[in-house]
Amino acid sequence: MIILETKDLRKEYGTGESKVHALAGVNLAVQKGEFAAIVGTSGSGKSTLLHMLGGLDKPTSGTVIVDGKNLEKLSDEEMTIFRRRNIGFVFQNYNLVPMLNVMENIVLPVKLDGKKVDADYVDKVIRALGLEAKLENLPNNLSGGQQQRVAIARALATKPVIILADEPTGNLDSKTSQDVLSLLKMTSEMFHQTTVMITHNEEIAQLADHIVRIEDGSIIERCESND
Repeated sequence: MIILETKDLRKEYGTGESKVHALAGVNLAVQKGEFAAIVGTSGSGKSTLLHMLGGLDKPTSGTVIVDGKNLEKLSDEEMTIFRRRNIGFVFQNYNLVPMLNVMENIVLPVKLDGKKVDADYVDKVIRALGLEAKLENLPNNLSGGQQQRVAIARALATKPVIILADEPTGNLDSKTSQDVLSLLKMTSEMFHQTTVMITHNEEIAQLADHIVRIEDGSIIERCESND
């Protein structure tokens, strides 16, 4: 079952001779439960694509469909609600709220949506990520790897349709990167979670089920990983 799809997705910046084609007709399909890595160098269009997939930016033309919902047909308010309920984000810089402790950060998206926290489910996520002893800590008392684990837990807390991970190991050393990526893959499998990760790191990409290569705003290859 296709859970995420783009059709002839295009994004342009500027006008005339200075116009930049950040995305040049991207067609992409991600199956439910799949862990996909989008790989490309700086300027290849991978970050722009992720922003389109998550409804953080609007395409110049083309379509993004998430769980059967055409994002371009949503108003700004509807998009905000849809994104909060259906898309979990894991950013390179963690984006944790500094004055909230670990537990408060994890359940924040659920609380913002006015919903009751599924305590049993959140407890499973916390245990899977090894955060039980850190729940009262503030983010500045955690290592980078621990903060990213909190960010993964927060992304999972709403039981989203899809998780979008933007260079999730960009600020981590190589060993911590491997640990975090292994946890991201493990939780994806444990909770039957669809995950799309962008990265420039070929070694990290091999942890995914499928690898999509993007260059100059176009997908040039899709293949299974060698992992």
